[in-house]
Amino acid sequence: LAHSAGALCCRPPSFVCENTMSTLTELLVAADAHRAALLTRLASEETDTYRLFHGSAEGRPGLTIDRYGDVLLLQTFHTPLSEEEHEAILAHYAPLGLTACYNDRSGANSRIGNRLPEDQLEAAQTPRIIRELGVKYHFQARHQGQDPWLFLDLRAGRRRVMQLAEGKSVLNLFAYTGGVGVAAAKAGASFVMNVDFAESSLQVARANAKINSLATRPRCVESDCFAALRQLASIGQPKMVRGKKMPPFPVLEARQFDLVFLDPPRYAKSPFGVVDLINDYPALFKPALLATAEGGMLICCNNVAQVDRDAWLAQLKRSAEKAGRTVRDAEWITPEDDFPTFDGNPPLKMVLLHV
Repeated sequence: LAHSAGALCCRPPSFVCENTMSTLTELLVAADAHRAALLTRLASEETDTYRLFHGSAEGRPGLTIDRYGDVLLLQTFHTPLSEEEHEAILAHYAPLGLTACYNDRSGANSRIGNRLPEDQLEAAQTPRIIRELGVKYHFQARHQGQDPWLFLDLRAGRRRVMQLAEGKSVLNLFAYTGGVGVAAAKAGASFVMNVDFAESSLQVARANAKINSLATRPRCVESDCFAALRQLASIGQPKMVRGKKMPPFPVLEARQFDLVFLDPPRYAKSPFGVVDLINDYPALFKPALLATAEGGMLICCNNVAQVDRDAWLAQLKRSAEKAGRTVRDAEWITPEDDFPTFDGNPPLKMVLLHV
């Protein structure tokens, strides 16, 4: 690792005791041991992108350490790293020979708050190619947004999609940078539609498609997911609602898909509807279900830690019954061993519904 801990600007005063380095290093060593078998497997699967340390479950809440290709990405969400902690991390992972980037997101709205020296910022903004399960993705440690362009805890979901997608039509909702859609196309899907409201994210999704050898190029639709889903599900999206003109949205023909992937944010509000994973998941689930063909599959995600997964699944089944559909089988998709959990209720819950 080329960058020393002291190179970071705006470092807060040290607030840890003298044994911080040894204590954190011990946690990192334990994390390495926990991942040993997984990392061997991932290397054989053309994967150079994974979580090295998941602080909420491994002893330092609010700290995540990820490998994205040749980048070591450190992120904090509750309290910034102390100088001792940063030095311990860099020393521990030095043998990997990665370029380090630290994003402190402990401020308001999880926005990156720490400035980097010019040389580190240039390295952080350098475009790179990473690999997961033989699929290539674009990556920058820092870009105009906040989140990394590939969510690593969704690997288990992308893996399952690749196992199921061959010859099937796939709808990827809240697609972000199109990771699920590109993975499905790589696995031989007959048709893929990525839907997201952010053109900047879809630009990355299109670029991700271009760097892979795909028989079918995913279609990217810039749209509010409510507006797209209502049209696909034959519910319809009026241009006027309660006397108010709705924002422009692309017109889509009704169609059903063999496989639908639904990964909404925790909360979002637009003129078309409210996404609320705690209080009203069915608002999205119903149209997503109606856009799923009979005998098809719907993968639902919920990333709210306090939501009980069994209660959530029961809610989905009730919602399906009200919509006149039957959930024939449900399969939990568990994040892989680089996202350990010790309470049986992982923050990210993914369930594959056969409908």
